[in-house]
Amino acid sequence: QVQLVESGGGLVQAGGSLRLSCAASGFTFSNYAMSWYRQAPGKERELVAVIRSVSFGGSITYADSVKGRFTISRDNAKNTVYLQMNSLKAEDTAVYYCNARSYSSYWGQGTQVTVSS
Repeated sequence: QVQLVESGGGLVQAGGSLRLSCAASGFTFSNYAMSWYRQAPGKERELVAVIRSVSFGGSITYADSVKGRFTISRDNAKNTVYLQMNSLKAEDTAVYYCNARSYSSYWGQGTQVTVSS
């Protein structure tokens, strides 16, 4: 069955870094756009970054709030997508979710990122 398993979340001080990973299985990973979303308490889930499939040139889009600080990447051989987060701010505190989207859409269970100021 389809699985998306996030890891790498945790508690970090403002200005620090974290690297999130999302290991995928149960579908043809390379054919799917892979995204990271986040949801802070009391707020709607928002798109952080997306990296499209090879069919769409692997293009990348970032939310304005993370441009220049976060980097999304994918390893199609390992069926894994990453989110490198640098210069973290308190407002980056949220549950981060991995999403795979093509004809279907799949979600991971989320990983908590807490940035202390």
